[in-house]
Amino acid sequence: MTSPWDAPNGEERPEEKRRGPVVVRRSRLGDPSTTDQRLLDSRGPTDWVHTDPWRVLRIQSEFVEGFGALAEVPRATTVFGSARTAREHPEYEEGVLLGAALARAGSAVITGGGPGTMEAVNRGASEADGLSIGLGIELPFEQGLNPWVDLGVNFRYFFTRKTMFVKYAQAFVCLPGGFGTLDELFESLTLVQTKKVTKFPVVLFGRSYWQGLYDWLRGTMMASGKIGERDLALLHLTDDVDDAVSVVEEAYRAWEETH
Repeated sequence: MTSPWDAPNGEERPEEKRRGPVVVRRSRLGDPSTTDQRLLDSRGPTDWVHTDPWRVLRIQSEFVEGFGALAEVPRATTVFGSARTAREHPEYEEGVLLGAALARAGSAVITGGGPGTMEAVNRGASEADGLSIGLGIELPFEQGLNPWVDLGVNFRYFFTRKTMFVKYAQAFVCLPGGFGTLDELFESLTLVQTKKVTKFPVVLFGRSYWQGLYDWLRGTMMASGKIGERDLALLHLTDDVDDAVSVVEEAYRAWEETH
């Protein structure tokens, strides 16, 4: 069995599973569960109670490793998107173009490090000689960092990884994606809305994909008073790579003035 992508030189790689910094292949692939699952699942034996102190240390080590690896990263943009986007799909090409444009503008790109749209953005940035960063996560599928990640960190826990997505970026761009992309989108919006992070933009790239959600936010949530005009203004909807990069550039200049 091989991983869902080929190495850049055309050689196939064996299927692998990552448990944080640990990589297992071939006969070591047996356990289908993940560290997050074992932490959050209340079913099964109760002996997990006695292992929580060790989990705390493991969580601490993930923060230390992430902070250490990313502390000297220059200005960066975090880009979210689907792991299921095929290389032949137009959204993949848009991801490549976006990654390259961000790199040429002097921004590193940070993705989840997986296949699909994440791979496309990493590929565009790497091929444009920019800094291509991937923050992987232990899952029962979609494993391993894509070949265009230049600086990669693997995490066991989603909440640790999400901290890194936010801490080292000055803007977010969301390409079409699924539950994971929506989770990251709304967490990002919540952090900006509640001023937990310095205000910076959240770009929704792909009008045909995001327009229905945007209209619902405006026509239902805002109309019923659940959010305000200022909250909706946190989102920028576009189809244009140059427009998306311009929004990121403007936000970075504003960020520089306050730091």
